[in-house]
Amino acid sequence: MLHLRLIVPTDLTDEVTEHISAAVGATHLTVVRGAALDPVGDLVTADVAREAADTLLAELRGLGIDRRGSISLDSIDLSLSGSADAAEKAAPGDGADAVLWESMTELTHEESTLSVTYIAFLTLATMLAAYGVMLDSAILIVGAMVVGPEFGPLAGFCTGLIQRQRRLILRSSTALLIGFPAAMAATGAFGALMDVLGLFSHARFDAPHPATQFIWQPTADSFVVAFLAGIAGMLSLTSAKSGALVGVAISVTTVPAAADAALALSYGAWHQAFTSSGQLALNLAGIVVAGSLTLLAQKVFWARRTDRDRVSGSRRTRERLSHPKTAADRQTGVVR
Repeated sequence: MLHLRLIVPTDLTDEVTEHISAAVGATHLTVVRGAALDPVGDLVTADVAREAADTLLAELRGLGIDRRGSISLDSIDLSLSGSADAAEKAAPGDGADAVLWESMTELTHEESTLSVTYIAFLTLATMLAAYGVMLDSAILIVGAMVVGPEFGPLAGFCTGLIQRQRRLILRSSTALLIGFPAAMAATGAFGALMDVLGLFSHARFDAPHPATQFIWQPTADSFVVAFLAGIAGMLSLTSAKSGALVGVAISVTTVPAAADAALALSYGAWHQAFTSSGQLALNLAGIVVAGSLTLLAQKVFWARRTDRDRVSGSRRTRERLSHPKTAADRQTGVVR
């Protein structure tokens, strides 16, 4: 279940409560008149089944609540309520399959912003991967993959593409197109410093690397793995199962490929720099294609489900309005 909290202009409160009352999967409706001071209005709260939340949010935004008041949504860790159980049962589908598009947009907006922290994490991850290449250490490569924050902008790009949000696409593209070159440049300088200190060397770079040579050897397998990881990553974000993102991070060779390309350029290994860059591009393309297709499939599925919910909600609203006790029914659970 999700907890919905609204600040509603007084003239819209009755209409908002009508929508929530008629919504499939909504319960625990409460209204506190005149409780909000900034912006001025009434406080309206309700609990909503995750699979019904996106439809209700769209209706509330259609009423202009996001512009004249506020809308916030939080996860409920524990809800011991027969009414909540009944609401979840009434909502079609499963909450784990539900997509909250508003939440996706906000999440990817934050994760795809080019910031000092983003650059710092990407640079540190690339430097760790560079050390992993030099030492031929698969453990360091995996660690660098986990540290890398690049999936955020990739998810933002996919979301912006499917939702047709140009600003999100531009923001995500900027984070990728500036972030990776900046991290690679810093890694090249880091490699030069380590070379001066005697920790890196050309001979060490040219030595056989059986554990990490896959980084600069792009194949069709690279695209397939990135494609599968892209699907898993998007499903992880849309279902709020963030733990799966760790598996996604260590499945794709984006950061290690960028690190190897930076080292190869610093040592004049042009062919290896080219193949590493190809590996990077192949992985990025696989994630973007898979992520976009996954979101598109989910959008089509939930659009059909939303249409069914709206028909059901309209029917319930008509039934309530035609019932002689409608006004009394709406008072249930309402605090004035």
